[in-house]
Amino acid sequence: MKKDLKIFFGIFLALAASRFIPHPPNFTSLIALSFYVPAILGKRYLPALLVSFVITDLIIGFHGTVLFTWGSVLIIGLLANNFSNSLIKRISGCLLGACLFFIVTNFGVWTLGSYGYSINGLFTSYFMAIPFFGYSLISTLVFAFLIEASCQLCIKRFNLNILKN
Repeated sequence: MKKDLKIFFGIFLALAASRFIPHPPNFTSLIALSFYVPAILGKRYLPALLVSFVITDLIIGFHGTVLFTWGSVLIIGLLANNFSNSLIKRISGCLLGACLFFIVTNFGVWTLGSYGYSINGLFTSYFMAIPFFGYSLISTLVFAFLIEASCQLCIKRFNLNILKN
């Protein structure tokens, strides 16, 4: 139980730090953590990840697409174990997660009616989000490599085999 609380607190701190520190739009650890937490620690830590999002969203403020954001986190987390066998698969899984996040959350934006309830409105919703998608891809890669490097350090320093190779 004590170990689980430490892990939850670590997940929360990593997520909160990247969401609260000033950053370009969508440049957070959100997608990388959504992928790596269940890939490394197991799906049983998905609730800790979701609770961390709820807590940080309580502070940042809720928005109309929060359920789409949390839903994409859940989907990414559930798919993570399918991509955890090697470095290339993990990075590919993270990038797939960024694509899923883009598709799901921008569909959520469209459902708010900001661009109209038409196929043109749907396309506009995705088109207008392309700059944010660029930030998401870059931040996902940056945080994925930071997590990979941290895991390699743990493997070497503490002889913990936490990554599947």
